[in-house]
Amino acid sequence: MISAGVEVKINRLESIVEQIGEAVLSTTETIERLAERLETVSLQLEAQGQQVQQQGYQIVALCDAVQTLAQSQQNSLQKLNELTQTLDRFMYLIQRADD
Repeated sequence: MISAGVEVKINRLESIVEQIGEAVLSTTETIERLAERLETVSLQLEAQGQQVQQQGYQIVALCDAVQTLAQSQQNSLQKLNELTQTLDRFMYLIQRADD
């Protein structure tokens, strides 16, 4: 009887050790899957960060282009005003010559 009781305890211990082993394996697999997912998310975030940085550069370049365009338009407007003033003077001189 003592040997039967010991055998039952050994069977229980074996069962407990087996369950612990299965739990450890399951946990290890879960952690590995989680690590893979984190790696994927990390790579995606890195790619998005690079895209955001690239878009930032594009925005700066666009702002520079708009500023250059605005300055060019301002210069054109100034020259157009000067031309209009010159034409006004010509018209005045022509009208005076006709009188």
